[in-house]
Amino acid sequence: MQPTPSKGEQRSWAKATGFLIALYLVGLAMIAGIVLVAGGGGKGGGSDSAAGGGTTIAVKLTEFKIEGELMASPGPVTLQVTNAGTMEHDFSIAELNKTTGLIPGGKTVTLELGDLDAGDYEVTCTVPGHAGSGMKATLKVMEGMSHSSGSSSQAAAEGSGGESTSGGESTMNYAQMDKDMLESFAKFPAKTKGTGNQPLEPTTVLPDGTKQFNLTAEITDWEVEPGKIVKAWTYNGMVPAPRIRLNVGDTAEFVVKNKLPVNTDVHWHGITVPFDQDGVAPITQDPIKPGETFTYRFTVNKPEIGMYHPHLHGQMGLPNGMFGEIQVGDTPVVRNRTVSGVQIPADVKPVQDIPMVLNDAGVIGFSLNGKSFPATEPIVVNEGEWVTMTYFNEGFQVHPMHLHQFPQLITAIDGIPLDQPYYADTVLVGPGQRYTVQFQATAKGTWVFHCHILNHAEREDGMFGMVTAVVVQ
Repeated sequence: MQPTPSKGEQRSWAKATGFLIALYLVGLAMIAGIVLVAGGGGKGGGSDSAAGGGTTIAVKLTEFKIEGELMASPGPVTLQVTNAGTMEHDFSIAELNKTTGLIPGGKTVTLELGDLDAGDYEVTCTVPGHAGSGMKATLKVMEGMSHSSGSSSQAAAEGSGGESTSGGESTMNYAQMDKDMLESFAKFPAKTKGTGNQPLEPTTVLPDGTKQFNLTAEITDWEVEPGKIVKAWTYNGMVPAPRIRLNVGDTAEFVVKNKLPVNTDVHWHGITVPFDQDGVAPITQDPIKPGETFTYRFTVNKPEIGMYHPHLHGQMGLPNGMFGEIQVGDTPVVRNRTVSGVQIPADVKPVQDIPMVLNDAGVIGFSLNGKSFPATEPIVVNEGEWVTMTYFNEGFQVHPMHLHQFPQLITAIDGIPLDQPYYADTVLVGPGQRYTVQFQATAKGTWVFHCHILNHAEREDGMFGMVTAVVVQ
């Protein structure tokens, strides 16, 4: 048996036990305080504004929209950004130097904006072409601005999950999407102001036979699709720039006038020129300053297919419209041979030779020859006729160009004729590349022709961007 403790020992144990209990309770209180601070309504909280005076906003990104109640009162603002689309997107506010970075489809990222003053903050997805296709918005911060984080969160959840929980809302949205899609087809081909790729004729021929051309770099209004007029960076006011054709042996001068707000140059991409005519300021020449003129002069000695665009500030000039075709000699045509079991006739005479300039960024956005569907121009031919076409990718992304029904015979890459031409129904064209093809229109109908990265051609409100058709009569 254990001896019975004395009363003094009992009092000592009671005091010690009481002290331990008190210490335990203090510890619990400290832990609870830490939990409250970590989980409260401050910057990292999930509530709207009640707990810590901050605002948390749910945002949904899709192709090509930024959705959510972008409203907040001055103070701490936190964004829960969900990519409910199929492509990578980001959510960026340049003024605040804040970005989520690229978000894969289906993922959510928290973006802390810090304490914001009242004002409007422009929001974009900075992936090339996405802002121009609709991914831009404004975050409004002002006193008394109401915001319901619950509804925005629900919208983001519904966007990533597909079905609406409000009963019938999704069905109505799908019905509207169907209606919009059919209506978008009905508008094709739509008329817009301005036509690119117009032939550039010499302004004069000098006594020694040199052909002299004028090019003016300037910002002008350009209608990309019906009602969408942008400030395009252009050569001679058109997108794509004027089409330049030279004969082997020609000497050409290009007098370039700079009316842009920045320095510029002209790079003759894919054309053999002397070093000092390559158009890479400040390496091969001095920049052409605003208001100044520079003359390029070179002789072309072999067939080539190239394109021209600025090299200096090219990340601004190209996506915003400064791109054009330059070609020396004839377009390669395959005749009188068998390719993949198909006999190509000896008398092939293409009725059209089409430049197809691809873009996907800047104010021009997803486009074919400077226009977005339904303003893209159809290719109209008679049954049995042959067509040659060269893709020029002046964008920032690859584009698999898919022509329904008629296999494309690839005859040259980057202007270099192929010893072994080959057939493909989808031609993958990378940035800076040129692919020359020919096809025969062997069946009547309106055959769709588009980039097969489908969100370069379709969105929730219908067809857009890199879509046209081959119409065989």
